[in-house]
Amino acid sequence: MTKINKIKLITQTSDQDEIGQITPKETSKEIIAEVVNVSRTEFMEGSQNGLSPAFSFRISSFGYSGEKTVEYLGARYEVYRAYEADQNYIELYCQFAVGV
Repeated sequence: MTKINKIKLITQTSDQDEIGQITPKETSKEIIAEVVNVSRTEFMEGSQNGLSPAFSFRISSFGYSGEKTVEYLGARYEVYRAYEADQNYIELYCQFAVGV
């Protein structure tokens, strides 16, 4: 099943204050994506490699800057593979994020 929806690409960094304490910091940007359930083959191969594939998000290559976390419908997913589908689009293969 394929549908168009908004997703958030999340960048995780850290800041250091004046006394040296490091605090995590997140920034996000909202973009439009084509949301696709992963294929049976992707699911099986991912499972054999310790992954739990959930979705593939097809986005404009201009909107992607290497983010490793995606938020979709209130849940967070970890990008385990980014695939350049063609010169204009990237497919982000994601699994449910644990501890993010």
